Amino acid sequence: MELPEHPVTLTPEQVAELNRKLSAMRHDVNNYLSLMMAAVEMIRLKPEDAFRRLATLVEQPPRISRALAEFSSEFEKMLGIRR
Repeated sequence: MELPEHPVTLTPEQVAELNRKLSAMRHDVNNYLSLMMAAVEMIRLKPEDAFRRLATLVEQPPRISRALAEFSSEFEKMLGIRR
């Protein structure tokens, strides 16, 4: 990874945009975790439906990884970090 050679200065607009993207990412991750918690609770209450609920559990970690990777990529672009 190649970091910028000089300190990075962000405009207030860039800070606001970064904050907006961070907030959206946190919201998405929270939603995915909530889906996982709901699926686990449904499995606990109705174990006979476990097979149906497992798909929800399996789908969420890749979604979380994608949300984090997208944010990381945009953050790196904004700061001029190259891989």
